[in-house]
This record gives sequence, C-alpha cells and structure tokens, in this order.
Amino acid sequence: MYADADIPTEVQRALTNFLDIQAERLAEIGPELAEPVQAARDATAGGKRLRPSFCYWGFRAAGGDTGQPILTAAASLEMLHVSALVHDDVMDSSDVRRGAPAAHRRFEALQRARSANSGRGGDPVGFGVGAAILLGDLCLIWADEMLHTSGFDAAALARASKFFDAVRVEVTAGQYLDLVAQASGEADMDRALRVLRYKSATYTVERPLHIGAALAGADQLLIDALSTYGLPLGEAFQLRDDLLGVFGDPTVTGKPAGDDLREGKRTVLTAYAVEHASEVQLAEFDRLFGRRDLDDDEIQLLREILQDSRAVQACEDLITDKTEDALAALDRAPIEDENVRKALADLVVAATSRHL
Repeated sequence: MYADADIPTEVQRALTNFLDIQAERLAEIGPELAEPVQAARDATAGGKRLRPSFCYWGFRAAGGDTGQPILTAAASLEMLHVSALVHDDVMDSSDVRRGAPAAHRRFEALQRARSANSGRGGDPVGFGVGAAILLGDLCLIWADEMLHTSGFDAAALARASKFFDAVRVEVTAGQYLDLVAQASGEADMDRALRVLRYKSATYTVERPLHIGAALAGADQLLIDALSTYGLPLGEAFQLRDDLLGVFGDPTVTGKPAGDDLREGKRTVLTAYAVEHASEVQLAEFDRLFGRRDLDDDEIQLLREILQDSRAVQACEDLITDKTEDALAALDRAPIEDENVRKALADLVVAATSRHL
C-alpha cells in the first residue's frame, strides 16, 4: 500500500521497473537497442505527472483503493505522453524538450559522433528523425503493455481499454488538426479550439480520469461528472500552456523563449490576435510569425501584438471561466471521499496556475 503523496515517486518506480524489463528483452536483439531504451528512460524522468495523477484520482473517485496496480496503470499514461512528445517534436522540428535535446536531435548527435569517429556513415539528420519516430512508436506500444500488465483483472482492463483506445485516437486526430492548422497559414478559431480539445484537453485530464475510474468500476453517472470537470480543466491547462509557450521562462518551460512563435503554432491565443489586431499589427504579425530565424527583438514585437490586441487577456479570461466551470462541476460530482475531492481541487490549481 502507498500513501497518496507518493504518486510521483511510485509512478517513476513503475516506469523504471518496466524499462528495466524492456532493456533485457531488447538486449537479446542487439546492443544497439540500448540507445532507444536510454532515451526512453531520460524522457520519462521528471515532468509534472499530471496525467498519472488524474488517472489515480479518477480511480479513487470511483472507490478504488491505493496500491501498485493503479500506480503502474497510471504510469502507462506517462509513457503515452512521451510517445506523443517525441512525435510532436519531430513534426515541429523542435530542438529542445524539457531543457534537453529533443529525441531526434539526440539521435542525430549520436550518429554525427559515430560518423566522426569512423569517417563514414549515413545522414545524421535523417537518422535522427527515423530513430525518434521509432522511439515514439515503441513508447506507444509500451504504454499499452504497461496498462495490460499492471495487475488488474481482465474485466477491469476491458472497461479501461475503451477509454485508453479513445485517447490514443483523439490525440492523434488532434495532432493532425494541428498539422493542418500550421500548414494552412490561416488563423481559424474553430480549428484552434478543436486542437485545444483533442490534442490536449481530453488527453491530459478527461480520459486519464475515465481510465482510472473505469478500472475501479465507475458507473456512467460518475464518468459523465468527471467529463464535466475534466474537459474545461483540460482546456484551461492548454490555454495556460500556450501562454507559457510565448511568454514563459525557459528555465521553467524547458523550451527556448518564444519557440511557439518561431514554429508558427496556430493556437487560440494567436487566432484571437489575428481577429482583433489592427491592420498595421496584422501586417507585422504575418511578416514575422512562423519564421525560424526570429531574433529577440522580433519575438518581443510579436508578444506586444498579442498583448495589445488583448489576446493574452482573452486567454486569461477563458482560463478563469473554465477553471470556475471545473470547480463548480467538482462540487456537484457524486464523490463521497472528501480527500479525493480536495485532491481533484488541488489538481485544478496545479494545472492552471503555472506562472508566466
């Protein structure tokens, strides 16, 4: 049995133990496979552990008891998260993730070093991208394996699998919507809101709650109540993340300042700015947004446009509204354990109150 306060520690323990087993399995194929295993170890170390926490407290909300099966099952969502991050960084050509080289840059550097030592070898950039795609695929497979070997019986796993399958489809669909948005070069508020929901909100909060609750045998009344709490909270979380992607401290976010501006992320924040900027501001925004070579002064100019158009304030207002919706839903939810209710209220703060 484990204390609730040990969730991050026990999730990390579950990930470490699982990857120890995978390292032994892959070593039988060849020593080269040590590289992706180590990359997975590094990628699953640290982080906010929000998804496992929502899964755990969804389980507790449905009357589940503490113990290793739920912690291992919850850890599978961290493995799923790493899969999504690795693939996302490839698609966005991001250089940094959590203060370290993104996976494709890491593999690129490995191949570059091998080529330098041997005097021959293939394209480091192509190798890095290919290896990262495979790492993301491995983590996606491992997420499924972690859930299904967590220790729950077949009936519980069947209930949870419906939601686990749904979240994998939704996050992939949301990622595609994000690609379409960036490729279009147009600000589309409706599409930005759909990306917000399916790439992040359902995947970060709602479905982890559902998976945990289903493992404990939750009825439909509780599942629906968790959605009413989880969807607005997930959207508020992503709105905060979008603000951090533009204004956040790199030592906190783990990514270079203004990286989302260089990548041309078509978020609710930028869609609002385009809709409300003056003609002069819009011309400057179109000239600069999405340019990889933006310097600090140009990033600051884009930030000023986002502020002057009131896009930043609009996102802050949305965060406030959605946070209040989540808390109101939590008050109405059929959750008997006041410790669980308090933990879910604390997660509202953890998800939305990160500072710029």
